[in-house]
Amino acid sequence: MIRLDDTSGGAVAAAIAQERHRNGSPATGMVLNLLILSDEEFQADATSGAVAAARQHPMRIVTLIPRPGRHDARLDAEIAVGGDDGPGEVAVLRLRGPLAEHANSVAIPLLLSDTPVVAYWPEGGPDVPADDPIGRHAQRRITDASTGEDPYRELARRKAGYRPGDTDLSWTRLTPWRSALASALDQFRPTLTGGTVHADEGNPSAVLLRSWLAQCLRVPVALETSGGPGITEVRLCSSDGDIVVGRPEGDTATLCRPGVADARIALARRQLSGLLAEELRRLDPDEVYGSVLSHLELP
Repeated sequence: MIRLDDTSGGAVAAAIAQERHRNGSPATGMVLNLLILSDEEFQADATSGAVAAARQHPMRIVTLIPRPGRHDARLDAEIAVGGDDGPGEVAVLRLRGPLAEHANSVAIPLLLSDTPVVAYWPEGGPDVPADDPIGRHAQRRITDASTGEDPYRELARRKAGYRPGDTDLSWTRLTPWRSALASALDQFRPTLTGGTVHADEGNPSAVLLRSWLAQCLRVPVALETSGGPGITEVRLCSSDGDIVVGRPEGDTATLCRPGVADARIALARRQLSGLLAEELRRLDPDEVYGSVLSHLELP
């Protein structure tokens, strides 16, 4: 890690290029830019998760940490290029004083040219990510409603400010559940009459899953509170009996279907790096997420 105190954006770009040249590996292997706008509380986990995801998607990671206050404008940077952490490039920038209001001006000169841009807000995020000075430059914009003080309120903001290209990690966490339920219904197709999603209180992924099921199956789906953690059970009711996927704990769920022996299926809770890696695989809009969000009914 190279530290640059009271520096400039140009000096940061030059230091990255010099370190890349010293390592003997040009930046042409980078497939995208990832801009992370965070506070001190979330920046370490967000950056380390992105660094791990860079093993699958070599990228330049620019973490911007605004530090407004009664300070002179100052930029402090920490830079890492390649090495044991993976093939990516990382620049963690602390913007102090008036500079905290101009993160866009600092970040844009550091972006690799002719390379897609993804923006990520680990906590909160703007009301309309696509209209944010950082979000305007991004093909994909990632938020995480689960980190907000009121996750349901965060989902309401995501719905009101949605533009194609937006996504939320609360939706990404549902991929294993959606795959398991789709597989179960492919093998056994009864006439469904309703369903229930069981999860801990205030879980935004559960609300999105309920909306997705109701929209796809065209049946009423209720949301019930359980002891958690996360989503613990999905029950789909039919005249032939219930289809149940239950995961009260651990990384394995039980699939129950009428007339068939219970089966154990893998349903692991994924780390942040896995969630980011999934979202970075596609840079086109997630139309299913947009449709689910537009039909979302909050508790």
